[in-house]
Amino acid sequence: MHKIAFYDLDKTITARPTWTPFLIAAARARAPWRLGLLPVAGGWGAAHKLGVASRASVKARAQRLLIGRALPDAARRQLAERFAARVALRPGALERIAADRAEGFTLVLATASFGYYAAAIATRLGFDAVIATEAARAADGAWAPRVAGENCYGAAKLAMITAWLADRGIDRGGARLRFYSDHVSDAPTLGWVDEAFAVNPDRRLRRLAKAKGWPVLDWR
Repeated sequence: MHKIAFYDLDKTITARPTWTPFLIAAARARAPWRLGLLPVAGGWGAAHKLGVASRASVKARAQRLLIGRALPDAARRQLAERFAARVALRPGALERIAADRAEGFTLVLATASFGYYAAAIATRLGFDAVIATEAARAADGAWAPRVAGENCYGAAKLAMITAWLADRGIDRGGARLRFYSDHVSDAPTLGWVDEAFAVNPDRRLRRLAKAKGWPVLDWR
């Protein structure tokens, strides 16, 4: 039987969200003048909360604003590895990751964060695979400020997980699946796996976990 443990990233494994800090770190390293444009990016975030801009469009615009039209792969790799080495991780997450690995679980990071930097964090933690939001690639291999495919969030995350299993010929009925997340947006996946864990949950997820009987873990 396949045993697979899926983990969300932001505020589940990490102490804080990672996307904006990565963009800030990239801007500071490549073009510090772009940091002055942060209020504009914040305005787009507010537009999303008001329902007038999609998550994918906000991600693309903020990436374009703070990183530029293209990010060469060599620069992306250096930025991602530097960021991964400094990101604050929850001690409880590290303990659980080690325990799942010892139990023989395949470790898969499933995150709405961009894979071009989340993969570096996953590598440092010894994960076996990453399912994430992907950025478009230019003809020369540089990373472009556009989302390629689906934003790995909500129901789309579950669809991407099921596609990942299918691509590897893993039958859902013959697998034991776990998922750890802090946010109610992951309810579709939490309700689909065999073992759901609400980690450092927000208020809505805490209520849902109580109703569903999902264990609540505090990794803070």
